Amino acid sequence: MGTKYLIDTNAVIEFLGGHLPTSGSVWLQSIIDKDLYYLSVINQIELLGYNGSPAEMQTLQDFVNASDVLLLSDLIVQTTISLRKSHKIKLPDAIIAATALTYNLTIITRNTADFAKISGISCVNAHKK
Repeated sequence: MGTKYLIDTNAVIEFLGGHLPTSGSVWLQSIIDKDLYYLSVINQIELLGYNGSPAEMQTLQDFVNASDVLLLSDLIVQTTISLRKSHKIKLPDAIIAATALTYNLTIITRNTADFAKISGISCVNAHKK
């Protein structure tokens, strides 16, 4: 089946805005084309809560609409609580980490250090692809 990914908000914005190196953009596009990715509900909230131009907002809305968004389940909530208690981690990052752990997903993010202390989390930085 292969690796599946959870794309963090910063990676989506950098990809859609053309701010990734060519190799990272091609790599991420292949993941999107093969439907090997998900968004967390927190990514949906962050992306659609952005205050951009109408064109930017439409691009973000189209991306979210084309994505499978993983909602909060009881297991994700309990894992988030556990992560918040055991690590100094912001709530959005804890939800992303808990979602990745629950579904065994690799996180695509520029902020790999945010997740480095969490056992079982795998991260990839598209800027380094």
